[in-house]
Amino acid sequence: MQDKNFDKLAQKFAKNIYGTPKGEIRASVLWRDLSPALSQFGERKLRILDAGGGFGYFSQKLARLGHEVILCDISAAMLAKAQAQIEASPTPLDIRLIHAPIQALSVEEHGSFDLILCHAVVEWLADAKATMTGLLTMLKPAGLFSLMFYNKEAMRFHALVSGNFDYVAADLVVKKKVRLTPTHPLYIDDVKQWFNDWNISIETQSGVRVIHDYLKKNQAADFDYAKLLQMELEYSQREPYLSLGRYVHFLGRSQGA
Repeated sequence: MQDKNFDKLAQKFAKNIYGTPKGEIRASVLWRDLSPALSQFGERKLRILDAGGGFGYFSQKLARLGHEVILCDISAAMLAKAQAQIEASPTPLDIRLIHAPIQALSVEEHGSFDLILCHAVVEWLADAKATMTGLLTMLKPAGLFSLMFYNKEAMRFHALVSGNFDYVAADLVVKKKVRLTPTHPLYIDDVKQWFNDWNISIETQSGVRVIHDYLKKNQAADFDYAKLLQMELEYSQREPYLSLGRYVHFLGRSQGA
């Protein structure tokens, strides 16, 4: 089974990620988690790898803070979008683009990093743990790893509350896949075990979209999305809501010597 390439869906995918209220929730939760961790490095310039980072929303945000960023993606269309945005930036951004699968990256060629981001990627990989294990050879001792993954249990619960019982009975497998529905959703406990195997301690855990995806479809015309965002941030790190997030974000620190 091959890993997913979003070349043909670049425009739709980019819009779905950050061009919607759910995208704003995603960006806000991740940045809330990352900001205090970044401040622990003080004022020094960090080397950051955005693995499978698409058009580089976080790459650009981090480069604007003065950090050196490598943005890697398998999609040439996504990277072309990133290049156009980088060139349009009013201030120069230290971002190098690499058109390659994550598996092709190596510490010998690219060096090591203070922070590695891998957001909404592993659920599209045929062998996620092996790919991440290789990726983490580039993480510096005491470096940070930011992993956001599609939560299989939330996928199941959403199907249950939507009344899609046949889908649940089929263990969330359908004959015809929706193009933007991940092929390999993950269980939280499995990913926690991966972090343990990697000797990376999880410092921050958050659910991403713990409310949005369970809202009734028909909301009032004056529905307050700002209030929704506030509630998402408030409940994203509380159980049982955290474990019902459509995505889950783990921010961990390497314990290597």
